[in-house]
Amino acid sequence: MVLLIRGQRVLIAQQLASLYGVEPRVLMQQVQRNAARFPADFMFQLDADEFANLKSQFVTSSWGGIRKLPCAFTEQGVAMLSSVLRSERAVAVNIEIMRAFVKLRGMLAEHADLKKQLAQLEEKYDGQFRVVFDAIHRLMEKPARGGYDSHQIGFAKDK
Repeated sequence: MVLLIRGQRVLIAQQLASLYGVEPRVLMQQVQRNAARFPADFMFQLDADEFANLKSQFVTSSWGGIRKLPCAFTEQGVAMLSSVLRSERAVAVNIEIMRAFVKLRGMLAEHADLKKQLAQLEEKYDGQFRVVFDAIHRLMEKPARGGYDSHQIGFAKDK
């Protein structure tokens, strides 16, 4: 459910409302009543192009009937939601979401460490391993644009 929008990992308000067991309008009412707690780096509203792209990523869309473009919450925004949604479920869900963000950060850090270690190995060994290193680099690169949507993080069903 974590998406990459505007270079940030975010969760969409409708998804969060579903996790918290509240209606999206209730979640957004609480956010609006506590607007000072949600600066632009915690939450932002999607523009029309971002929303169109988002809808195209979900084959069966549950976005019908909305009047405003949805809001996206960054990790800090999700943490702030726990202070405005005070139910036990909200606290439990928030803890799990924070764990997911931490795990995602750890996976990204591991990937960076792997690249660094590979570069060190390349310097150490001569040309006879060039083919192996080239193959590893190709595996670590992102697939061509047709392979998957680069805005989505996680697993996607094969087309």
